Amino acid sequence: MPDITVNAQGVDQLAAALDTMMLRVRTATRSGAKEATRIVQRRAFVELSRYSHPPGTPTPSPPGQPPARITGHLRGGLSPTGPYPTGSGFGAKLGPTAVYARIQELGGQAGRNHSVTLPPRPYMRPTRAGVIADGSLRRAFVGAWRRTL
Repeated sequence: MPDITVNAQGVDQLAAALDTMMLRVRTATRSGAKEATRIVQRRAFVELSRYSHPPGTPTPSPPGQPPARITGHLRGGLSPTGPYPTGSGFGAKLGPTAVYARIQELGGQAGRNHSVTLPPRPYMRPTRAGVIADGSLRRAFVGAWRRTL
């Protein structure tokens, strides 16, 4: 079998161009994660604005629907974290900071001696499902990559 000789010119330039492209993709992915977090936050804000009522009155929010707004504390306490680097890109979190947020989402026992049972009034799970199903998250990343590349 004859020897095969390969002569490659411009390998250093190719490597530099690929490094630059990797950096641009990484920057775009971070931007996409930031925009995706904003989308989820805005959508959760809308979910938590569907119903409202004055303090001391029964909630008009049916079980299974987002909790009704009284003061807006739950809605205003949606706190984003990130984007932060992960092993394969960037991640971000959005979570409520109100102490009663979890029981509103999942339902359960509350009050003195756990004497009150609250039905689940999910708002984060439906928000997450909605932005995935309608393609909003995908569009956030694809848009960031298109603008960068």
